[in-house]
Amino acid sequence: MMGVGKSTLGKIVAKKLDLKFADTDLNIEKNCSMKILEIFKNKGEDFFRSEEEKEALECLKKNNTVIALGGGAFMNKNIRSLILKNSLSFWLDLNLNIINKRVKWSKKRPLLNQKKEEEIIKKLYSERKNIYKLAKYKINCNKLSKTAITKKIILFYENYKIKHKN
Repeated sequence: MMGVGKSTLGKIVAKKLDLKFADTDLNIEKNCSMKILEIFKNKGEDFFRSEEEKEALECLKKNNTVIALGGGAFMNKNIRSLILKNSLSFWLDLNLNIINKRVKWSKKRPLLNQKKEEEIIKKLYSERKNIYKLAKYKINCNKLSKTAITKKIILFYENYKIKHKN
């Protein structure tokens, strides 16, 4: 979901684990030489979702990489099935009031570039939560600091690695 801290936390986790970091939204912007808002405006959501799928599937081929997916990427069946089959996934769950506060003044979120942002966020969350629940781990981020969330992710990652050693 947008505004939960995927990019911020992903960078921190990657640095602490000495892994590479990829942010699919930033990569799409770089590849298209446009901000996501511009892509939505000039080329449409379908074009963006196609680019998102290509970028996410490319990132998922890489080893030793923490990937911050855009909030809608996990909704894509191809992306999701590859993640669930081959990767460790986290749902960073956050109270809608906190998300609303974080994204309220953002001009870079095309799905919110309308009136009634709180209603849109509630609708998106409602549509996405049953898919997000498929992630390997859910972290309730409501009362946790970035440091605490990062520690949880790293602990889950290290335990997963121990269990899945060859």
